Amino acid sequence: MTTLVRNAWYVAAWSSEVDDTLRRFEILGEPVLLYRRIDGSVAALHDRCPHRQLPLSMGKRIGDRVQCGYHGLTFDSDGSCTRIPGQDKIPPSACVASFPIVERHDIVWIWMGDKARADEADIFYMPQMSDPAWHAHQGGALHIASNYLNVAENLVDPAHVSFVHPTTLGNSASENVPVHVVTEGRAITAWRWIRDAEPVGFFKAFGGFEGNVDRWHYYHLHLPSLAVIDFGSAAVEDRIAEDERDRGNRVFALHFMTPVDENRTVDRWMHLRNTAVDDAEASARIDALLQKAFAEDVAILEAVHAEERRPQHRRPIRIAIDRGPMVYRKRIGELLERERTEDISAEPTPAFVYHD
Repeated sequence: MTTLVRNAWYVAAWSSEVDDTLRRFEILGEPVLLYRRIDGSVAALHDRCPHRQLPLSMGKRIGDRVQCGYHGLTFDSDGSCTRIPGQDKIPPSACVASFPIVERHDIVWIWMGDKARADEADIFYMPQMSDPAWHAHQGGALHIASNYLNVAENLVDPAHVSFVHPTTLGNSASENVPVHVVTEGRAITAWRWIRDAEPVGFFKAFGGFEGNVDRWHYYHLHLPSLAVIDFGSAAVEDRIAEDERDRGNRVFALHFMTPVDENRTVDRWMHLRNTAVDDAEASARIDALLQKAFAEDVAILEAVHAEERRPQHRRPIRIAIDRGPMVYRKRIGELLERERTEDISAEPTPAFVYHD
């Protein structure tokens, strides 16, 4: 049974990844062709000719149209067939599926499910993404040999930081600090504060802290697979409260996880910061620090996924820190169930009287 939620907006690519070249991407197990039209907008088509199944990305462009490289069938950017060499009649079945695309903040979003349910208002947004007091910087893309559920769960789990990232994003000071979890609302949130402790490697290198700091991790997981990590540090003597994090050295790490298929995930990541806003070198330093930390995550996640695919001789256990991931799996299951069934109960008959 699939774990892939289709009725959702996913990041298909950074804007910089899409130009007038025909490029193939794989999203939710589907081959997708992305290219820019002459007017600069992005077209998204199923990357497979309906005739002999050749990827259209192996064909060529004729204006905004795409010509198959096998027998010359030509398709408009909305997927309609405009030419079949050797015959005048073009049957309705000679078409290619297209996908809704929205481009914002140099991010290309795609909707892979029911087009009637694609609402642009549901696309993720943070005010800091367009706030001049913050610097937004796109990083890279992690290609992870793991189901996206494992990747997403890792991003609502502050407890792993002390052990997986002991020299970058965590240290031993946080090992026994309680993790708070809230599962109400649209996002699942887990967080903790570590007061009067040694700064982690990231903020030693980037924040320049020498003495002890108060530091925090807030993990916000938005379904189906988008995470915002709010982390930062402030000097102990500043005595900042939990709602005063902007007074400290604050960074948002954003993870846009796009399932390639059941066994592979692309995690495009970027960061927002409230310091060194005009310093390009700061972006490069942060990229290097985050790349090191994320490589540590990838090694763990790929090993976990490989073991999950082996024969299981006992049931895995769950411990106290698993509350967030367990709620996440439950909510994903509910989304999938809605996609597997059609709800026709919106107008119940008088035969049923509901009291809840």
